[in-house]
Amino acid sequence: MGFIPTSVEKLIDAFARFPGIGKKTAQRMAFYVLKRNSDEAVHLAQAVMDVKTNILSCSICGGITEEDPCNICSDSKRREDLLCIIEEPSDIFHFEKTNSFRGKYHVLGGVLSPLDGIGPDDLSIDRLLDRVNTDMEVILATNPSVEGEATALYISKLLKEKGVKSTRLARGLPVGGALEYIDEATLIRAIEGRVAL
Repeated sequence: MGFIPTSVEKLIDAFARFPGIGKKTAQRMAFYVLKRNSDEAVHLAQAVMDVKTNILSCSICGGITEEDPCNICSDSKRREDLLCIIEEPSDIFHFEKTNSFRGKYHVLGGVLSPLDGIGPDDLSIDRLLDRVNTDMEVILATNPSVEGEATALYISKLLKEKGVKSTRLARGLPVGGALEYIDEATLIRAIEGRVAL
């Protein structure tokens, strides 16, 4: 940009690499950091370094943790017979915020995407098959994208061959949503998945 010092420009560029952060938001963030005192900047930098240094992948579920196994996998009060399959470690937090799921998780590490060169061997599907047994219910909670649906279908076929019950997350209209803003696929799923009152 010329009129912005190089170090500020580097910070803006770094923030702009974050998902969902555009150039203007990155600029606001950079100038916010610039206005803060040095202690706050050091605290931010240390928090980033701590995450990169202390966080590891749970050897059982693939979630993020500072201790292996993670708190969820080592919690004896969680249901061993209920396993939720998710795409990424961050998906665990969405379920845990509800305080309603009491089972355990398995992180795939992505979804099948032949166009991107991601096949079954690139995901933790083999580890999943080693974890399951016929006394379990496996909830397939991949995203409702084309790749997420293909991944769920592929895994459900493998689970069926092993005699393991699998279910898919229900989909439909969001609470507070208006029909005019709902896409066709969601509306079709809502109609197909209707329940009696």
